[in-house]
Amino acid sequence: MIPRYSRPEMTALWSAETRYSIWFEIEAHATDALAELGVVPKEAAAALWRWWDTKPAIDVAAIDAIEAVTKHDVIAFLTWVAENVGDEARFMHQGMTSSDVLDTCLAAQLTRAADLLLADIDALLAVLKRRAYEHKLTPTIGRSHGIHAEPVTFGLKLAEAYAEFKRNRTRLAHARADIATCAISGAVGTFANIEPAVEAHVAAKLGLTVEPVSTQVIPRDRHAMFFATLGVIASSIERLAVEIRHLQRTEVLEAEEYFSPGQKGSSAMPHKRNPVLTENLTGLARMVRGYVTPALENVALWHERDISHSSVERYIGPDATITLDFALARLTGVVDKLLVYPARMQKNLDRMGGLVHSQRVLLALTQAGVSREDSYRLVQRNAMKVWESDGTLSLAELLKADSEVTAALSPQQIDEKFDLDYHLKHVDTIFDRVFAG
Repeated sequence: MIPRYSRPEMTALWSAETRYSIWFEIEAHATDALAELGVVPKEAAAALWRWWDTKPAIDVAAIDAIEAVTKHDVIAFLTWVAENVGDEARFMHQGMTSSDVLDTCLAAQLTRAADLLLADIDALLAVLKRRAYEHKLTPTIGRSHGIHAEPVTFGLKLAEAYAEFKRNRTRLAHARADIATCAISGAVGTFANIEPAVEAHVAAKLGLTVEPVSTQVIPRDRHAMFFATLGVIASSIERLAVEIRHLQRTEVLEAEEYFSPGQKGSSAMPHKRNPVLTENLTGLARMVRGYVTPALENVALWHERDISHSSVERYIGPDATITLDFALARLTGVVDKLLVYPARMQKNLDRMGGLVHSQRVLLALTQAGVSREDSYRLVQRNAMKVWESDGTLSLAELLKADSEVTAALSPQQIDEKFDLDYHLKHVDTIFDRVFAG
């Protein structure tokens, strides 16, 4: 992943040094278990940890040089460890296969990545909740098909996002539990040359659970679900980002990204304040979703194992998690500093001459004894005059001048249907549903 869209902690998780450290832990914990079972000398396990306790620098270049000859990454690593530990290292990897190391390591990395992402979502949820309550009763226009519909509040928009990311947090927690499995079952997964107790020991030490049945690899449906979950979270990021982008359009301008001192919007036009962060989030979301299909295609491997999934996961493991980590942090910053313009929201609410209250008049007419078809016709013919006047005419005044309407509703009854607060009367109920607990 390129540094521009990376954050240090998640990036470090996917470094070669971290990968080899986890490999060592898997091998050393397995050797401990083998020693307890009497399969290898206890001194062999002790020698591994004695060397590791010296905090040796992992020589990635040396391991790469060995792999250039062996053409096998796990063998290269084991060879390098043996060169540093000495004769006792020959007892490492007893009864194990490369996938035991690779798959268990990937499970550990994805689990730790999920923990970072869960923390990211928690930070975003906190900001969304704060801003939602800040604008709980800030009226704004709700839009369907991009067209003015009926009033909502800006706080409700943010509450919707909060509820969505709360669901995403639950999904990710489930995906984390699903991916956190360890397989130390040897060639084709039969435990023929290694005891299941070794797998259980390694799993416990790494904070994983044992894979109930593996072939020579952990089943890739787990990974498919994990990356699919990341894709859903990315889509939620884009949904909120697109909302902000639309609200920042000049003719709308109800909210906009914070524009810092010294920031420039355009190399050509000094007046520009562009939604560059949320546009960037749309692009990053596309990338994360792009990694979902390869993960799904990895599920169907040949028999007990092939490595067609391996090259895919070397890409998508780091890139999807690093990108999503960055995107969640960026979105949190956008919401935290989002500039909100209540006066502009009110101006937009008012600009169409009261059309946003048309449904209330329709319902009032039906309740006054007018058929629904006639009620719709009466309200629509006046509403279209307002629409075609670009809001310079008033729907309420036109209705009060329409004899067919006033035959059913008094002017006072008509005016009562244009009360903005009516649309906000259940905001508290919605907030209680979203934020309770």
